[in-house]
Amino acid sequence: MDAVSGSDPTPMRVHPEPRRLRDGDAVRFTVRLEGIEREAFAVRWRGALSAWLNACRHQHRPLDFGDGHFFDEEMDALVCCHHGARYRPDTGECVAGPCTGSRLTRLELEERADGLWCVGRVTWPSDGGHGAR
Repeated sequence: MDAVSGSDPTPMRVHPEPRRLRDGDAVRFTVRLEGIEREAFAVRWRGALSAWLNACRHQHRPLDFGDGHFFDEEMDALVCCHHGARYRPDTGECVAGPCTGSRLTRLELEERADGLWCVGRVTWPSDGGHGAR
């Protein structure tokens, strides 16, 4: 199985035709980070693609009910279906809810000729290499 790992990432194809993903569309996939399989998702928002681990920073439960629905009605936030935490779609920062100030774990994407690929976890300078605050 292709997977993305924290220490030795193997790129994983997320979607065969990313140009078909419209604003507000999402695709769910699984990654392997540090030997553990984790649920993840990619979304298109304002023309840009981004990917995140599907784990709310409040209780580490999935943001969706398994249906790939991550945006609120206005499409201005990713929303946890369990406790309503609201995350900015561009940065993953929680701007309202029980985990305000924390951030989703971002995954790195590459658009290639043969599809959209997850190629690892984005690390932020202030997080010690863990991809979240």
